Amino acid sequence: MSKELIFLKLGGSLITDKAQTATARPERIRQLVAEIAATLGEQPDLRLLLGHGSGSFGHVPAKQHGTREGVRGEAGWRGFAEVWAQAAALNRILIDALLAASLPAIAFPPSASATAHDGALANWGAGPIQSALDAGLLPVVYGDVAFDDIRGGTILSTEDLFVHLATRLKPQRVLLAALEPVYANYELRRSVVAEITPRKLDELEGALGGAEAPDVTGGMAGKVARMLALAASTPGCEVRIFAGVEPGCLAAALRGDPLGTLIRSSES
Repeated sequence: MSKELIFLKLGGSLITDKAQTATARPERIRQLVAEIAATLGEQPDLRLLLGHGSGSFGHVPAKQHGTREGVRGEAGWRGFAEVWAQAAALNRILIDALLAASLPAIAFPPSASATAHDGALANWGAGPIQSALDAGLLPVVYGDVAFDDIRGGTILSTEDLFVHLATRLKPQRVLLAALEPVYANYELRRSVVAEITPRKLDELEGALGGAEAPDVTGGMAGKVARMLALAASTPGCEVRIFAGVEPGCLAAALRGDPLGTLIRSSES
């Protein structure tokens, strides 16, 4: 029997304070990492690809410079480099926490090898990540800048990376741990959506919203749309978005508890 593969994203709002520029949440990061380490210790056959958002690190300069929309001129390219540096800084914080928990983490920054076409991920070889998984390592990817043959440069979100890698690595589950669950109405912060299909997404149009803090990749609405695309391209893969704030929630989700919102590509 092949080992189960899970894609897990730690949302940028979950591991950083989006109200404060370049401010991580070290205690929460340690808590989440401890739950990952405990789960992997209990389930040695589990394979994990970890991703994380950029939160108050990369999103702030990305919004300032409009990097997602394209990069032109000296100021634009300096902004591109600044976004790269901020995203890498948060990645280093998380990698250090994983290593401190004796997890064999190794980062795969998209900026080093991925290319985009008009804002969409075009080419990114999954071979090295597959080799890391086969070796029992914990590969870590994250939202990052990328060179783009139309826009010059752009930003690829962690969800963009997951959609691309899912068709190649075939995960059994994809879990997005966010600061908040998927609410039917974000203004009221109540009524968690149990399931989203393409038709349901149309019904929720406008209610999911974007993000209160800087988020250049579309906020919750963008995440849901990309996860619907992933579910459609990877039949049999279970996709969930859930709140990972409360201690134990992340471990429960990794164990298979049906937390949060199920994303399904079919209406049946």
